[in-house]
Parts: sequence; structure tokens; C-alpha cells
Amino acid sequence: MDHVLRTHKITKYFYDPEKFQVLKEIDLVVNKGEFLSLVGKSGCGKSTLLYVLSTMDTDYEGELEISGQRLTGKNQNALARFRNEHIGFVFQFHYLLPEFTALQNVMIPAQKLGRYTRSEIEERAYEKLKMLGMHEHALKPSAKLSGGQQQRVAIARGIINDPDIIMGDEPTGNLDSYNTGLVFEIFQELTHTYHQTIIAVTHDEAFAHKSDRIVEMSDGRIVHPGGVLLPKMQT
Repeated sequence: MDHVLRTHKITKYFYDPEKFQVLKEIDLVVNKGEFLSLVGKSGCGKSTLLYVLSTMDTDYEGELEISGQRLTGKNQNALARFRNEHIGFVFQFHYLLPEFTALQNVMIPAQKLGRYTRSEIEERAYEKLKMLGMHEHALKPSAKLSGGQQQRVAIARGIINDPDIIMGDEPTGNLDSYNTGLVFEIFQELTHTYHQTIIAVTHDEAFAHKSDRIVEMSDGRIVHPGGVLLPKMQT
């Protein structure tokens, strides 16, 4: 199976209020089409690792490769272009523009990419909303949507450019159990039907145990690289 992401000895320090090693020689390989959950106790370094993997945090030692490109050492403009083309983001909070419609919110990353005409972008955005069961709300202001609907629009926005990887930071953290189940089913369909790769940081035990692979972190290290289900997690 082809890998889409690989790290070599990723190490990171925090310096405030004093020097502290938060990531310790992280080696990780993520395969194309894999739905991976990154778990561990609060403070173990999983969200820090996700932001390094996303290229938004460049203050680290070691090497990061995504889609065959070595990203360590690239400048911020190059990384911003790479993120927009290759990485989709789904956060705990949806970060939609409230005065924009669902359709307009989804279109934004494709407009930044500049690869398609406006009509093509609008068509792509509508298709992504349809994929997530939100096309009937396409012209509704995002502020008028429920929390679960807003998160589905945020997922549609994250996949508008057909990224190589979707990265989620507690993507179900603000949702009730029903909408958490919906989001999980969407992620599962994205991986199993559309061969999308997903890396999600989560505290949700049920969510993690239904994903394809669980990578467990503790004290800045990967202590279980996945492959089999883990015993009950501690949060």
C-alpha cells in the first residue's frame, strides 16, 4: 500500500516558561486511504503532532514528507500553497463565515487555489454538499444551520480541493452523539468509498475504536503504532 505521509524522528520543544520536550523522535507512516485516529491523554502531544503534520507548525527537528514531497525547510508561502492543494482541515469548531451561505463557505479554499473557474468551483462545492446530505441547505446562511449541519459544511469545505489528507482536530468534540455518529459515517465513507486519507485527533473512545487504525501517544512518544484495537483509553 502506498504511503501518503511519512515522518522521521520529529522532535519539538516548548520554551515557555522553560524548555520542555513535547515530541520525542516521532516516526510515523500513514497509508493512502487510511482512517487513522490519534489518541492519548491530554498533554501527551497529539494535537502538537497534528499541527506539525499539517505544516502549520514548522518549529521542529526531523523530517516531514507528504505526497512524496519533503516539506521540512520550505518557506511559509510554499507551505500555504501546499496545504491548500493537498490538506483539508476539520476542526472542533467549524469556523464558517456566518454571513456566507453554506455554498459560499465551501467554495473558499477552491477560490484560493485558483485552479477552476467560478462556475466550476460552484458546481464542485454543490457536489460536495450533496455528498454530505447538505445540498438542500446550500443557499442558507451558515449561521442559520444547526451545529451538526455546520460541521458537515465544514467537512465539505475541507474536501473541496480533493486533498491527499484530511486532518481533524477533535472533529466531533462539539457534537452530540447523533451528529458524532453522522460525522463518523461521513469519514468512513470518504475513506472506504473515495479512498480519502484521514488523520483525526480525538478523545472520543467510540469514534477512535471504529476507525481503521489507532495510534496512541504518551509523554511525547508513539507508544502504540496501531494495527489492532487497544484496550479502553484514558482521557
